[in-house]
Amino acid sequence: MAFETLITGGEIVDGSGSKGRPVDVGILDGRIAAIGTLDGAESANTIDASGQVVAPGFIDMHSHSDVNLLDDPGGESKAFQGVTTEVTGNCSFSPFPAGKLGAGGLRDAMGTILRSQAEWTWSSLDGWAEATESAGVSLNLAPLVGHGAIRVAAGVNENRPPTPDELVEMRRLAAESVEQGAFGMSTGLTLAPSMYAETDEIASLAEAISPYEHAFYATHARVWAGWHVRALEEAAKIGRKGGVPVQFSHIAIGDSRIFGRGEEMVAVIDRARAEGMDMTCDMYPYTAGASGLNQSLPSWIQEGGIDAMLARLRSPTDRQRAFDDMAEGHFGGLPWTWDKMFITYVGSDANRGVVGRSLEAIAEDRGVDPREAMLALIDEESNNVGVVGHNRIESDVRFFMQYEHAMIGSDGRAISPDGWWATDKPHPRFYGCYPRILGRYVRDDGVLPLETAIYKMSGFPAKRLGLKDRGLIKEGFAADLLVFDPDTIIDHADFDEPHQLSTGVSHVYVNGQAIISDGTHTGARPGRVLRRGG
Repeated sequence: MAFETLITGGEIVDGSGSKGRPVDVGILDGRIAAIGTLDGAESANTIDASGQVVAPGFIDMHSHSDVNLLDDPGGESKAFQGVTTEVTGNCSFSPFPAGKLGAGGLRDAMGTILRSQAEWTWSSLDGWAEATESAGVSLNLAPLVGHGAIRVAAGVNENRPPTPDELVEMRRLAAESVEQGAFGMSTGLTLAPSMYAETDEIASLAEAISPYEHAFYATHARVWAGWHVRALEEAAKIGRKGGVPVQFSHIAIGDSRIFGRGEEMVAVIDRARAEGMDMTCDMYPYTAGASGLNQSLPSWIQEGGIDAMLARLRSPTDRQRAFDDMAEGHFGGLPWTWDKMFITYVGSDANRGVVGRSLEAIAEDRGVDPREAMLALIDEESNNVGVVGHNRIESDVRFFMQYEHAMIGSDGRAISPDGWWATDKPHPRFYGCYPRILGRYVRDDGVLPLETAIYKMSGFPAKRLGLKDRGLIKEGFAADLLVFDPDTIIDHADFDEPHQLSTGVSHVYVNGQAIISDGTHTGARPGRVLRRGG
């Protein structure tokens, strides 16, 4: 049998959690055509993978690469990690459905979470998929539909429940998106406007998508003060009432008062599973999170969308009220840690000098209270400002990484080092999540066995998504593969210099085409928008 590509001499770790084994892999017509001893087989391209691991392409269970691949189609920050599929639409933000506001209005409402130079010309998942595939991207995308987008599309951008008619429309939009191929629905319950929803609203939308095979509910939960267990309990309740599986996003502890209490949190997942619910979670290997700076503002000031929020910030009365309310902390009472909150991006050249600096330092330079510095930056940048917060401890990271029902999701984006984000200082998870686990936590510290780590990066997320032909090295499956050196793979991105590609991945194939060859990006754009049930 003749192959287009033949990978020989490597140790195959197939994504199932099973031990590796030395076999060859033949690729033909975008598929894994043969696995075994393939001595003497003909191939247009033969890769000697001796001393290296051959694994299924990693599926990033939690990304925000919905539109930025239109700016940076090579997605180098993820490609060099071995990621071949990005799960998008997380935290309630998706670039569809457009609904009443139209594409431009939805884009404005989604704000900095879906930052991009690209014009939005679509109104539905189908339109977004066509635009993405027509432009050409290097990675696959597996979309969720965002609850925030659904609320905006139905005209429910305020802090109120939907009317009965609006709820009917929201259910229709959710079902329509899943019918078009979305893998499920996400919420962002500390993010406007998703955070204004009560549990029953979300459960009703979950119920609307429950008839569709493998459709699930993913939640960026209410990570408010004192909610470390209640947030998981609410997610499980929504899953029960809606009749859908549950994915708890980026599980972590960001409140110093409850560090070390991860067992209380995963116990909720364990109880749900014991009752027969399919509930899992994802995590990333860093002691810092990142968000838009506005997400820590009082909820009332964010109501009605970005323009309404900025109008309030520019009202002396409302600004003073926000300043006073912030004295109580953020997210329902979490204490401020101004010295650990660093600006990652701004929209204007005027404030470019604050990128990479803490809010404490910025406030000192301006001679103001840190609360005023924060409000001023959001005002001056028209909300186009991001922040990294160092708010976690290493032992909790390791605990959640080792948890049986946790898979890996970076919460990052696929970008290019010299692309649109080049002047920003994004979270290093954009560039380093997967090699960091394989290098530091697997090889150096022995936190996870190699086979378990790869399962959490490939076979496990594929199972959650219901992908029928990805996530494993198996004959007939799509040829999404990577080859890496287990002795050298490592991340290099850090908070000071985040635009550093990981090393150790020599080859990456997406749908049978090489996007990384001998450690160099080929420029190929074989990525597709995957659909539920495909």
